[in-house]
Amino acid sequence: MRIAVTRPAGLDDGLVAALGEQGHAVVSCPLIALEPLGDEPIDASAYDWLVVTSRAGADQVARRLTRRPARIAAVGPATADALQAHGFAVDLVPAEASQDGLLAELPRPAGRVLLAAAEGARRLLVDELGADFLPLYRTRELRPAVFPATDLVVLASPSAARAYAALGAAPVVTIGPQTTQAARAAGLTVAAEAERPDVHALTAAVASAAR
Repeated sequence: MRIAVTRPAGLDDGLVAALGEQGHAVVSCPLIALEPLGDEPIDASAYDWLVVTSRAGADQVARRLTRRPARIAAVGPATADALQAHGFAVDLVPAEASQDGLLAELPRPAGRVLLAAAEGARRLLVDELGADFLPLYRTRELRPAVFPATDLVVLASPSAARAYAALGAAPVVTIGPQTTQAARAAGLTVAAEAERPDVHALTAAVASAAR
């Protein structure tokens, strides 16, 4: 099966390798680009929790953080791995990899919380906990002149779903509920949704869709 992966260059290496091991022909065609928002130092020492919601966010935190918070939470295992690779201790990774999962597992009272995420990210923790919000990067949709002919497309964000809907109509595999919702709203056929936002779950979802 010919499969397209659509995350920014360098962020899909593990998935490309895993799908190749399954015997698929894999082509990379990024549909989003990530643009850092500023270089100012981040002083999080006044916060009880710093919440990071993506691998890209972990990279930006590592680049800019000068003083650490009391504790750090990651939205899921891939984000936790990225933080740990930069030398950060991660105090909480929820069983459900989402802001909803974090909200359910953060101790109460949570104290001061800083949500560091993409511009335009969900503000659930802001709304429910009064967390401060720090936009680390923005996501820009890409429109390649030609999208490769594929049997299946892997989408890892709502932005990628919207971008792909303007380019093709092959069935898609999504990284989670929000991407599924965006894909269906854009008129795409969702063949499978990953149980968790990580390479293993995405690979399993592709295997399920390919049957």
